[in-house]
This record gives sequence, C-alpha cells and structure tokens, in this order.
Amino acid sequence: MKKQNVRTLSLIVCTFTYLLIGAAVFDALESKTENQRKVVLQEIQAIVRRKYNISDEDFRIMETVVLKSEPHRAGQQWKFTGAFYYATTVLTTIGYGHSTPSTIAGKLFTMCYAMIGIPLGLVMFQSIGERVNRLSSVIIRSVKSSLHCRQTAASELDLICVVTTLSSLTIAGGAAAFSRYEGWSYFDSVYYCFITLTTIGFGDMVALQKDNALSKKPEYVMFALIFILFGLAIVAASLNLLVLRFVTMNTEDERRDEAQAMQALAGAVRLEGDVITANGSILSGQMGHHCTETTSLDADDTSVCSCHCGCFTSNSRHRFTVRRSPTQIRHLLPVLPMHELHLPQGPILPPPAIYPNHRASI
Repeated sequence: MKKQNVRTLSLIVCTFTYLLIGAAVFDALESKTENQRKVVLQEIQAIVRRKYNISDEDFRIMETVVLKSEPHRAGQQWKFTGAFYYATTVLTTIGYGHSTPSTIAGKLFTMCYAMIGIPLGLVMFQSIGERVNRLSSVIIRSVKSSLHCRQTAASELDLICVVTTLSSLTIAGGAAAFSRYEGWSYFDSVYYCFITLTTIGFGDMVALQKDNALSKKPEYVMFALIFILFGLAIVAASLNLLVLRFVTMNTEDERRDEAQAMQALAGAVRLEGDVITANGSILSGQMGHHCTETTSLDADDTSVCSCHCGCFTSNSRHRFTVRRSPTQIRHLLPVLPMHELHLPQGPILPPPAIYPNHRASI
C-alpha cells in the first residue's frame, strides 16, 4: 500500500477517534448542567405564568417577540456599519448568526457573495500570513546578527515561536478591550477571541450587540473589525507554518513517485539482438557460457554472433532487457586515422554469404 494511502487512512481513524473522545468529554462536562438549567427555566416559566395569569398562546407570543427583538438591541443591523460587519463575518467564515438576511434577495446574494468572497479571503489571509513569516525571518536574522550568533538563518522553530507569541499577544490584548467594552469577564473575553480567530463563531457571545454600539461607538466598531482581520492574518501565518506542511505531504509524495516512475521509464531500454550494456560490454545474444543475461527464444529471428558458436538455433530468438542506457562503452576500439591503419596484404576475401532464413536484429 502506498504511503499516501496509509497516511490518509491513519488521519481518518485518528479524526474519528478524536471526535469520539471529544463527544464523551463534552457529554460528561455539559449534560448535567444542561438538565439543571432546563429545570430552572421551567420553574421560572411556571412562576411568571401564574403571577400574571398568561395563557400558553400569549406566552409563546412573548417568547417570539423577545427572541426576534434581541438583534435590534445593537441598533439597525442592516445599515452600512452593520452590513459591513455582517459581510466580514461571511467572508471570514466566522458566521456568528447574530444577524441573518430575511428576504429572498438577501439570502440569494449571501450565497453568491460567499462563493466569491470566501476563496478571495482565504487567498488574501494566506498571502498575508506568508508576508508575516517573511518579515519575521528578516527580524530574526537581524537579531541573530546583532547578537553575533553562528547560525543567523531563521529556522522553522524560530518562526513558530514568533507566530505563537504574536497570537498570544493578539488574544490577550483583544480580550482586555472586549472585557472593558462588553462587560464580560476576562476569561469569557479570551474565549470569545479564540472562537472568533479560529472562525468557529458559535454566536453565543458576539461583540457590538449592546447599547446601540453599531451607531454610537464607531471607534469600537473599527477596533472590532481591525482585531478580526489582523488576528486572522496571524492565524493564517500559523497555519502556513504548521497545517499546510501536513496538507501538502500527500501532494509532494505523489509528485515524487511520478518523478521516480518517469526516471525509471526513461532509463529502461529494451533491445533485441546484439546489446551494448551500460558498462560497455557487448552481448551478442549468446547462450551457454558466453551469455550473462537471461534470454528468451523466439522462432524466426536468429542473431549473427561475432564468435562462431552454436548457441543459436533456428527456432530461437534472444530478447534482452537493459535497465540503463549504454552511456559508457569501454570495449570498442578507438577510431584511427587512415594512414595508421594496417590493411591486410593479398587478395580480398569475398563477403560472407547471406542466408535468407537468417536475420540480424539490433
């Protein structure tokens, strides 16, 4: 089995195992709290209905009104500022779910907008991540040169350390700001920053959704958008170093196998008859003690052998397979000038007779 197939199967098994482990852990951590909250909410609902004598239908209407009015607490969501915030969540695939289109035209445009915007955003963030890594490499080389280090080149470990530090600083600074503007605890703010920059976007905590912030706090809106874009660029730099190396491993292995196959195919030469091997020796299709290659015999082709041996029969044909091209020929005589040739004296012998049932195949 190919190494790529083994790696793919291993990744599938590891992923599903990881999912099973995660499901078991979340079940143990959250299921009990979920049941307790459900019981508390049902008790509060019964108290409210008895106190104000509300029927079931009226209570359902009140629930609908409360849920539908929640997004409007931040102001008008579909003015330019809110629409820009929504477009950012679409392009970055965060998808908080705090604001969704309600018209058919808006839903259709969202799908078309995402088909173009998501690939564009991925390419942009990937390019920014590469530039961040290149800038980090230059800074690391400058620092190492100023410290007179022997190795001034930026290693992959150095880049990982730099990107990890930038990511930590971005999350820590953003959490401090959101904790102040939103009134969240610092831990909840760190949680929100992590969920946002990893594009998970649950929507349980969304910034700019209180006190009409989209209309009355433009500086806060600008900070939130810059935080999202800059933070995603840092995350893209991390992915460029860590994840893409593993993503492209199968592609690199496939290209390497193809190159080896092409090289082997280019080096494989199949000849019939007299063969000049890669080390320069000449095989004349002999069998017996003269032959060093494994041969197969065929009926109507008989090679003319340089030595007069009887190893060829009329019903045999020799086929040789040479796996390397004959680049080094050592046993051939050098070509001499005409005045250095010693021609034989005496009558010239007639040429050898050619038999019709014999054929030389080269």
